[in-house]
Amino acid sequence: MNWLVVVVGGMIGAPLRYLTDRAVQSRHDSLLPWGTFVVNTGGCLVLGVLTGAAAAGPDLRLFLGTGFCGALTTYSTFSYETLRLTETGAGLFAAVNAVASVVAGLGAASAGVALGQWAWS
Repeated sequence: MNWLVVVVGGMIGAPLRYLTDRAVQSRHDSLLPWGTFVVNTGGCLVLGVLTGAAAAGPDLRLFLGTGFCGALTTYSTFSYETLRLTETGAGLFAAVNAVASVVAGLGAASAGVALGQWAWS
Protein backbone atom coordinates (compact mmCIF):
# COMPACT_ATOMS: atom_id res chain seq x y z
CA MET A 1 0.00 0.00 0.00
CA ASN A 2 3.01 2.33 0.42
CA TRP A 3 3.37 2.67 -3.33
CA LEU A 4 -0.19 4.02 -3.59
CA VAL A 5 0.54 6.71 -1.01
CA VAL A 6 3.63 7.77 -3.00
CA VAL A 7 1.69 7.74 -6.30
CA VAL A 8 -1.09 9.95 -4.90
CA GLY A 9 1.45 12.43 -3.55
CA GLY A 10 3.19 12.48 -6.92
CA MET A 11 -0.12 12.98 -8.72
CA ILE A 12 -0.57 16.19 -6.75
CA GLY A 13 3.04 17.39 -6.80
CA ALA A 14 3.78 16.97 -10.52
CA PRO A 15 0.94 19.10 -11.90
CA LEU A 16 1.46 21.64 -9.12
CA ARG A 17 5.10 21.93 -10.17
CA TYR A 18 4.17 22.49 -13.80
CA LEU A 19 1.42 25.01 -13.06
CA THR A 20 3.50 26.92 -10.52
CA ASP A 21 6.50 27.01 -12.85
CA ARG A 22 4.41 28.37 -15.73
CA ALA A 23 2.61 30.93 -13.51
CA VAL A 24 5.81 32.26 -11.97
CA GLN A 25 7.83 32.25 -15.18
CA SER A 26 5.12 34.08 -17.11
CA ARG A 27 5.43 36.99 -14.68
CA HIS A 28 9.16 37.47 -15.18
CA ASP A 29 10.98 38.70 -18.23
CA SER A 30 14.34 37.39 -17.10
CA LEU A 31 16.89 34.80 -18.10
CA LEU A 32 16.72 33.28 -14.64
CA PRO A 33 14.40 30.26 -14.33
CA TRP A 34 12.29 31.70 -11.49
CA GLY A 35 9.59 29.02 -11.77
CA THR A 36 12.01 26.19 -11.04
CA PHE A 37 13.62 28.27 -8.29
CA VAL A 38 10.24 28.77 -6.58
CA VAL A 39 9.11 25.12 -6.75
CA ASN A 40 12.47 23.81 -5.55
CA THR A 41 12.66 26.30 -2.67
CA GLY A 42 9.05 25.59 -1.71
CA GLY A 43 9.68 21.85 -1.80
CA CYS A 44 12.70 22.29 0.47
CA LEU A 45 10.51 24.19 2.93
CA VAL A 46 7.79 21.51 2.91
CA LEU A 47 10.33 18.70 3.36
CA GLY A 48 12.00 20.67 6.16
CA VAL A 49 8.69 21.08 8.00
CA LEU A 50 8.00 17.37 7.56
CA THR A 51 11.46 16.51 8.88
CA GLY A 52 11.04 18.77 11.90
CA ALA A 53 7.57 17.44 12.74
CA ALA A 54 8.05 14.66 15.24
CA ALA A 55 4.39 13.70 14.90
CA ALA A 56 4.66 12.93 11.19
CA GLY A 57 4.05 9.23 10.73
CA PRO A 58 5.44 6.98 8.01
CA ASP A 59 2.41 7.37 5.72
CA LEU A 60 2.62 11.16 5.85
CA ARG A 61 6.35 11.01 5.20
CA LEU A 62 5.79 8.80 2.15
CA PHE A 63 2.93 10.95 0.86
CA LEU A 64 4.52 14.37 1.38
CA GLY A 65 8.22 13.58 1.37
CA THR A 66 8.60 10.96 -1.31
CA GLY A 67 5.48 11.49 -3.42
CA PHE A 68 4.57 15.17 -3.24
CA CYS A 69 8.02 16.74 -2.76
CA GLY A 70 9.65 14.21 -5.07
CA ALA A 71 7.30 15.23 -7.89
CA LEU A 72 7.21 18.93 -6.98
CA THR A 73 10.94 19.57 -6.92
CA THR A 74 13.22 19.02 -9.84
CA TYR A 75 16.98 18.79 -9.71
CA SER A 76 17.15 17.71 -13.34
CA THR A 77 15.32 20.80 -14.62
CA PHE A 78 17.47 23.03 -12.39
CA SER A 79 20.60 21.42 -13.85
CA TYR A 80 19.35 21.64 -17.43
CA GLU A 81 18.30 25.29 -17.11
CA THR A 82 21.61 26.23 -15.51
CA LEU A 83 23.52 24.42 -18.26
CA ARG A 84 21.42 26.17 -20.94
CA LEU A 85 22.27 29.55 -19.41
CA THR A 86 25.96 28.70 -19.67
CA GLU A 87 25.63 27.46 -23.26
CA THR A 88 23.86 30.66 -24.35
CA GLY A 89 26.60 32.87 -22.94
CA ALA A 90 24.81 33.82 -19.75
CA GLY A 91 27.46 32.37 -17.43
CA LEU A 92 26.88 34.99 -14.74
CA PHE A 93 23.17 34.16 -14.68
CA ALA A 94 24.04 30.45 -14.48
CA ALA A 95 26.32 31.08 -11.50
CA VAL A 96 23.71 33.25 -9.77
CA ASN A 97 21.06 30.58 -10.39
CA ALA A 98 23.25 27.80 -9.00
CA VAL A 99 24.39 29.68 -5.89
CA ALA A 100 20.99 31.24 -5.14
CA SER A 101 19.20 27.89 -5.58
CA VAL A 102 21.51 26.07 -3.16
CA VAL A 103 21.45 28.88 -0.59
CA ALA A 104 17.66 29.32 -0.82
CA GLY A 105 17.06 25.56 -0.68
CA LEU A 106 19.22 25.06 2.39
CA GLY A 107 17.71 28.14 4.03
CA ALA A 108 14.16 26.97 3.31
CA ALA A 109 14.89 23.46 4.58
CA SER A 110 16.45 24.86 7.78
CA ALA A 111 13.53 27.23 8.33
CA GLY A 112 11.14 24.36 7.68
CA VAL A 113 12.81 22.11 10.25
CA ALA A 114 12.61 24.91 12.84
CA LEU A 115 8.98 25.55 11.98
CA GLY A 116 8.13 21.86 12.13
CA GLN A 117 9.81 21.48 15.52
CA TRP A 118 8.08 24.57 16.86
CA ALA A 119 4.62 23.62 15.55
CA TRP A 120 4.72 20.05 16.87
CA SER A 121 6.49 20.59 20.15
